[in-house]
Amino acid sequence: MQTYRNIKTLNDFKDFIKNKSVSVVGIGVSNAPLLRFLKNCGAEKITARDRKDIFQNNAPELQELKKISGIEFILGENYLNGLNEDVIFKTPGIRRDLEAFARVERDGGVLTSEMELFLLMCPAKIIAITGSDGKSTTTTITGMILKYAEDKTGGKTYIGGNLGKPLLSELENMTSADYAVLELSSFQLFDLNSGRFCPDYAIITNITPNHLDWHKDMREYADAKKIIFKNQDKNNRLVLDYDCEATRILTDDDITSEVFFFSKYKLPESCKNGIYCDGGEIIVRTGGIEKKIIDRSDIFIKGEHNVLNFMAAIGATHNIAGSEAIKKAAENLKVVEHRIEFVREVGGVSYYNSSIDSTPTRTIAALNSFDNQEKNIVIILGGSDKKISFDPLVPVVSKKAKAAVLYGATKDKIRKAFEDNPENQEDLKLISADNFDSAVKKASELAESGDIVLLSPACASFDCFKNFEARGNRFKEIVRAF
Repeated sequence: MQTYRNIKTLNDFKDFIKNKSVSVVGIGVSNAPLLRFLKNCGAEKITARDRKDIFQNNAPELQELKKISGIEFILGENYLNGLNEDVIFKTPGIRRDLEAFARVERDGGVLTSEMELFLLMCPAKIIAITGSDGKSTTTTITGMILKYAEDKTGGKTYIGGNLGKPLLSELENMTSADYAVLELSSFQLFDLNSGRFCPDYAIITNITPNHLDWHKDMREYADAKKIIFKNQDKNNRLVLDYDCEATRILTDDDITSEVFFFSKYKLPESCKNGIYCDGGEIIVRTGGIEKKIIDRSDIFIKGEHNVLNFMAAIGATHNIAGSEAIKKAAENLKVVEHRIEFVREVGGVSYYNSSIDSTPTRTIAALNSFDNQEKNIVIILGGSDKKISFDPLVPVVSKKAKAAVLYGATKDKIRKAFEDNPENQEDLKLISADNFDSAVKKASELAESGDIVLLSPACASFDCFKNFEARGNRFKEIVRAF
């Protein structure tokens, strides 16, 4: 008898799901393709559940769901009532330890996720990327390098996970020669703890406090990140940030995979495998033997953090792709949307969208990417609270910015962090705004010719927007209307 976690192919899944009832819990634009996929695979009865009335959202992908026959929608506060289907697909944003899910598993049901299902059936080699900061950019870079190397690898490159579109619909096109480059959040990894997930290559960009409004504590958050290498062995590679203590000490764990460090400084001789900056050159060390891969100046995209992101990606791909593909990616990656993305110049003021910066460490990296000798940045900060400290922001914002416009659920908390911190410089203006649109308008009024207005909120977006992309798009919409 076919069991769920022994599934290896799409045909296996079709045999398994036949005549079974299925529920998808948490319906958003990203889960709409999952419902279609389940329907096409022959699921007998499909229930879609969500706390919100999803049809109030006019997204075309959600409105189209109404046209699919055989799907029952259970929406509202009681959306988990009667949850007893054979297979439950849970969205990553809902914790798997809810009593309603535990009851399903006690009764013999399967609790899973769209990502776990994809990984069970994916024939391609997996490069999985996680971290507190930089995982989207590193995923983009990794995918770009492999795309430039497709003539060499003989396979296609697919990019997905927490970034881009769900890849279930691509399964029939994938082969063992291909690469699937996946950005994985701590939420997604948390759901993979009970499975056989084992990526061929894994990258952890860094580990700093994040999502403490969802995870029980910092330990649970860090443990979720570790799931990315839990099942790896000597045939797999784990790429880690040597400069981040939380990732460097992971080698104290019982890791059996090949460890490959990256660093902005020369690595100690004890690190036989790694990649680092040596002046203007980026050097790869393999088995103690070193060679230059690219010049640091080949990397077009700005920011010290992006040099690290490139090194992380190179750590996973240099033996697959070669230096020519790496150099092409370095020279041709001009911008990652919502990551220090130049929008336009108006009246001598340059506007940058870095809406993806949902933690203080990301905002610090964004600020440090501007080599401004004068305090000429007006920064927009605020959003929903992830229960992490804003204290590390204070000295960097005070040094680099002339003003900070605060908005959203965290504006008072951010203001208090500045007012209580002795490193706050008195000439930094702290301005509060009633809402996001007002914050952008106030920032533009504070900026003068030669200044920079930077949206780098240091917070999640969920108090005002469905995600950071919507926040960044609204910023661009406002600025383009100036």
